[in-house]
Amino acid sequence: MTFPVLLSAHGLECARGDRTLFTGLGFELGAGELLMVQGGNGQGKTSLLRLLTGLSVPVAGEVRWRGRAIAKAREDYHCEMAYLGHANGIKEELTPLENLRFQAGLSGQALDEALAVETLRKLGLGRCLDLPARVLSFGQRRRVALAGLLTAAALLWILDEPLTGLDVHGVALVENLLREHLKRGGLVVMTTHQPLTLDGVTVRAMQVGRREDA
Repeated sequence: MTFPVLLSAHGLECARGDRTLFTGLGFELGAGELLMVQGGNGQGKTSLLRLLTGLSVPVAGEVRWRGRAIAKAREDYHCEMAYLGHANGIKEELTPLENLRFQAGLSGQALDEALAVETLRKLGLGRCLDLPARVLSFGQRRRVALAGLLTAAALLWILDEPLTGLDVHGVALVENLLREHLKRGGLVVMTTHQPLTLDGVTVRAMQVGRREDA
């Protein structure tokens, strides 16, 4: 079955200083599909994800969401996109629930507190609801960030090394979250150095940079 294209890249060129990381890059992604961005360190994986989020601007080409350039539909796009980078993006002095409230407020969204608590418990944080993030382990803080993905209710997830700091149980949890999100018609663009088990998921791979450096 062919799904309508939701996210697409057209002739993207990206440079870091005087060095061109990639040029002429393009892809199309529809509902229920995962794009795995591959390549060696420093080859442009994170740079590509930043272009897809709109945090960086390409030297040439454009990213489109629902057929419109994201530069011209930024507000609508950001309502449907959630990004998790290398940093967890949470405030150390706030509890997990307070962090979710803060993130929702930044996005101008209403947060259902019961759903937020249920989500945190689903991610194994039920005993940490009243603790400031600074006393949590790195893996627990990563789970708070992942909970923010779920409460944001975004259709598109852009994830840069989401498994960082997670043990085997955390990795299995992320695998399950990905499967559930894609099954509901969501889209995912991600990078990871760790193997994933995603049975039943449509995974597409795209190489960034020179293969001999991967």
